[in-house]
Order: sequence, then C-alpha cells, then structure tokens
Amino acid sequence: MAPLFVVRYEAVIGSFLGETSSRLKRLFDFVRTHQCVLFFDEFDTLGKERGDTHETGEIKRVVSSLLLQIDALPSHVVVVTATNHAELLDRAVWRRFQLRLDMPAPTEAQKEVWFVELQKKLKAPLGVAPKTLAAKLPATSFSDLEQFCEDIQRRYVLALPGADLKKIVAERLKQWQVRFTM
Repeated sequence: MAPLFVVRYEAVIGSFLGETSSRLKRLFDFVRTHQCVLFFDEFDTLGKERGDTHETGEIKRVVSSLLLQIDALPSHVVVVTATNHAELLDRAVWRRFQLRLDMPAPTEAQKEVWFVELQKKLKAPLGVAPKTLAAKLPATSFSDLEQFCEDIQRRYVLALPGADLKKIVAERLKQWQVRFTM
C-alpha cells in the first residue's frame, strides 16, 4: 500500500557535468521522506559497469553517487529496478539488491494464450490461428509480445470500419520477423 514512484531515466540524465548526480540527490532526498517503492526502468543507463573503458569519468561518478544514495536509504524505501542488459550493470550495483528475478521469454503456449485473448479483445479472428502465430512470432520478452499486440490493435482500430485484420497481422508478423533477423 505504498506509493510507487517511477524514475524515468531521461528525466534524470543531464548533459552537463554533475547534473545527473545532482538530480539523483534531489530524487533520493525526496524519497527518503516517504514510505514508498522507487522504480527505475532501463537501470543500465545509470548503473553501468565503472570498469568499462568506453565510458566517461562522469558516468563513473554517477554510479558511485547512485550507490551512496541507495546505501543511505531508510528501510521504508524499497528500490526496484529493471533492465534488459544485466550484463552491463556494475558488480557493486548487484550487491545492493537482495532479490533478482530473470524474466524468461514467453513460451509458445503463453504466446498462444496471449493471442486468444487479443482475439477476444478485438472481437474478431486474427486470420491466423493463435497457435500458428505463436510459433512464428520471434518475441524475446512479454514486453515484445505486448508491443506486437498493441501495434495490431492500433492499426486495426485505425483501419475500421473496413479493416482487414488478417492482412494487418500478416504485415506486422513479417516486419517483426525481419526485425529479429537483423
């Protein structure tokens, strides 16, 4: 029952020297006064490996500042992060988190269920059997799957009243297959 504060990295990252660390400090000063959950998406933008030779000294200072801020949080603040690039995170960042969850890619059975639900939502058949579509769609995450379905739904609604759902699905599937082979 605690409020969730979502940190958008583009609102934290600044282009001037010290700006990002300053923004992080203001953020953490604020959350210290609240019983809350602090969520960082795309956490690899802030928690990058400091030993990376391709990174600037500024990002190394940001990571150090971030670690100090996390360490200084009271126990009533829960920090949750998400990343698609866990391999980029600094080892010291990993030690700050007690629980780590890997989110595996959806199975074909899970994708099939997702497509059955999409048909129900659209109140129209997709023109391709959900099982066939699940086998052909190269989704590496549930986020990919959701994005694919939202794209279909958006294009379908915009094409109404004469929308050809089968054609929309076929075009989107072809595009996604090309996207994942690159």
